[in-house]
Amino acid sequence: MEQSVTIKIFVFVFGTAVGSFLNVCIYRLPNSLSIIRPRSMCPRCETKIAFYDNIPILSYLWLRGRCRHCGATISLRYPLVEMAAGLFAVAVFNLHGVAVESIFLYALVAALLVVTFIDIDHQIIPDVITYPGIVVGFLSSLILNHITYKESILGILLGGGLLFLVASGYYFFTKKEGMGGGDIKLLAMIGAFLGWKAIIFTTFVGSAVGTVVGIAVALRTQGGRKMAVPFGPFLSLGALLFLFWGQGIINWYLGFMG
Repeated sequence: MEQSVTIKIFVFVFGTAVGSFLNVCIYRLPNSLSIIRPRSMCPRCETKIAFYDNIPILSYLWLRGRCRHCGATISLRYPLVEMAAGLFAVAVFNLHGVAVESIFLYALVAALLVVTFIDIDHQIIPDVITYPGIVVGFLSSLILNHITYKESILGILLGGGLLFLVASGYYFFTKKEGMGGGDIKLLAMIGAFLGWKAIIFTTFVGSAVGTVVGIAVALRTQGGRKMAVPFGPFLSLGALLFLFWGQGIINWYLGFMG
């Protein structure tokens, strides 16, 4: 029991460290900056952040959310992403333990976290995440047992093809772009990792939640001003729900309908 708790604490700490790197990706990738160099620095005074001020979650609390040098406010998002990455690391560990499956599936989770916040801020989903993700997801199906390579291929084709048809149909009837190519590639990446069943689940959940949020945003918008609601975060939510609770939700739904 104590050993299990110790391992989970280690996994959580590891996850928060990954989360710190994900924050770098979220900030730098949309700005076409290197995620390796230079070292992290304050965006206001550009002072490089010392290692003791860059400890996930703890440094934010110790500094009370401000830069040590200039006092600029540090976004609460940073510790929240680190916390989420740590909790998801434990959740993946609970699914598969210390196994290769955990590494691949946690890579998917990390990619979805980055996609979510970049899409919220910039309404884009970088190809540098989705294209390699599709390849890695397919390769995982060749060496692991969570899905077969046929399910992965079907997931890629259905994921990319389904949203492409929806986007094309929307444009045909409205002459407006309703969905970006990034969403299509994101769903293809999800299909590569989780298979074709995840595409149906993810699309349904993403569309349902996205519709509710879109209506809420429209009702709160004043003066008739339209606001773009990114779809990537809702697809990511659907994929995460499928990864951790999908089969249970599907079984409940089938039992309810039966």
